[in-house]
Amino acid sequence: MKYGITAATGHFGQAAVAALNELVGADQVVVIARNTAKARQLFPVNEVRHGDYGEPASLAPALAGVDRVLFISSQPGGAVSRDVQHQNLVAALAAAKVDRVVYTSFPHADQAQSWLAADHQLTEQALRAAGVPAVMVRNNWYLENEASFLQAVANGQPAAYWARQPLGWALEKEYAAGAAKVLTLVDPKPVYEFAGSITSYAELGAATAQASGQPNSATQVSQAQYIAGLEQAGLDHATAALYASFQAPADQGDLKHASDDLPTVLGHALTPLPVAIQAVLAE
Repeated sequence: MKYGITAATGHFGQAAVAALNELVGADQVVVIARNTAKARQLFPVNEVRHGDYGEPASLAPALAGVDRVLFISSQPGGAVSRDVQHQNLVAALAAAKVDRVVYTSFPHADQAQSWLAADHQLTEQALRAAGVPAVMVRNNWYLENEASFLQAVANGQPAAYWARQPLGWALEKEYAAGAAKVLTLVDPKPVYEFAGSITSYAELGAATAQASGQPNSATQVSQAQYIAGLEQAGLDHATAALYASFQAPADQGDLKHASDDLPTVLGHALTPLPVAIQAVLAE
């Protein structure tokens, strides 16, 4: 059986390839990437094929002979919009008649209100409408997303946040390993809600202070104050507002739902938050 991983050169893809290699053996893994030269540097022992979500003609040969696919969602803001990129791959997956697709989606994508969830909602709907046998792996937040916040607290510098609701941070490599594991399961569930322990920013700041031996400098401010602080640090208003918007899903409550799906799939407890924080700080 051949297992394909699309968009494989990002951090999530690299961790997923490593996990899948351990599960099924590298000779069964096909790395599908837009930049094959980069992919071959990262994965010298894997089969590497060119496949670009924005180039529909590249996708059919990339998927030839592949039985199961880990469909890693693309980043928004590209030359080809993410919804179009995903539609291209969904069409190719349907034409290839793959046995299973595991799609990395947004937490509770069918109910979420965040603008970040919209493309994921469309993609989930497209997979179902196309008759693709798909499993939705809905990932909560990567702890690595908070690297700047963690570094500020660890360095004793001011660290602001504005989101009022908690969220389920875990390490990106744990989410990736979970998705890879689901790809290999005999009888997976239709949907997995992957999340770490539900934690507030205040608790994250306290845990970081404890891990680093620094006073807790995390402070809650309003969204407007958060944007103003970024502008004072040198960002233009549009960029500052964009960065601030990344906390909107937490503030809206889209990320506060507890789930034990991730540790259950992995077969072990997640990395404890203080240890995970130290790992991010060490990067």
